[in-house]
Amino acid sequence: MKVLVVSQAEMGRLLPMAECIAAMADALAALARGEATLPLRQVLRLPHGLFAVMPATLDVPPAVGLKAITVFPGNHGTELDAHQGAVLLFEGGRGRLLAVMDATSITAIRTAAVSAVATSRLAREDAGDLAILGAGVQARTHLEAMLLARRVRRVRVFSRDPGRVRAFAAEATRRHGLEVVPTATAQEALVGADIVCAVTSAAEPVVRGEWLAAGAHVNAVGACLPTVRELDTPAVARSRLFVDRRESALSEAGDVLIPIREGAIAGTHVLAELGEVLLGRHPGRGSAEEITLFKSLGLAVEDVASAQVVYRNAERSGAGIWVELGGARHAPA
Repeated sequence: MKVLVVSQAEMGRLLPMAECIAAMADALAALARGEATLPLRQVLRLPHGLFAVMPATLDVPPAVGLKAITVFPGNHGTELDAHQGAVLLFEGGRGRLLAVMDATSITAIRTAAVSAVATSRLAREDAGDLAILGAGVQARTHLEAMLLARRVRRVRVFSRDPGRVRAFAAEATRRHGLEVVPTATAQEALVGADIVCAVTSAAEPVVRGEWLAAGAHVNAVGACLPTVRELDTPAVARSRLFVDRRESALSEAGDVLIPIREGAIAGTHVLAELGEVLLGRHPGRGSAEEITLFKSLGLAVEDVASAQVVYRNAERSGAGIWVELGGARHAPA
């Protein structure tokens, strides 16, 4: 049987951000309706990083998928991405392997697309003062996604590496035609911001509660382990907290688990999953002055839904290559 192989170089045009945003909204709504299967990811700790296996199914259209990925934070600033791996897409009806795809690009695009869904539902309608903490791959895709989610009028970005943040700001300004201003501190980036994207590899908080403006919306993306976080406890405690999935957040998210362990919040501080907001089961933002926080861990259903978009677009455009990989039933010798 022939299997589609899609490279990293082809992924950008096969998974356009606007199309991915729509697919992520559909996938999260399907999860909230019970139309997806999503076990907790399995994570192996390695000497210099992590290896994670993330399976999921979607009912409509039926699909089975798996992402196998390594996370090596030490790759930041090198020629290699911190996230590397592959997404496998299987046919839901008969189990046939359909495609093997670069996971680095899918992860970068779909993560930002989910933040855009959260921003479109939780940020104030007039929000447009954007702060990005981090200057890596996720900073680049999040800027693209935020420009689609809201009418952004100002962008400030902070990174612990001054040279890197200056290079990011210059490239992003050229790319989007909107001035992106590098800042010397995270606090300087956050002052007055009403949309915040924390996309760092930090293990200790880079967002403090006293730095957040009233009415801000925060996408907390970077920390994905129970022992690390990007937001301090006051930032989480003063926010209305939404997650991609309760079970995942209460098992894996240090941004949530550390304040719980400190006794500052309880598990009930998680108000709703984003899919529940999309379905109208929770109203989301309640006032213009409150701070909303979306804690994103990344879900395998998002990878499967993204892979479906890529596969469909590759079939239509003739992208990728087809390889004979097996799966057909052979008669016994």
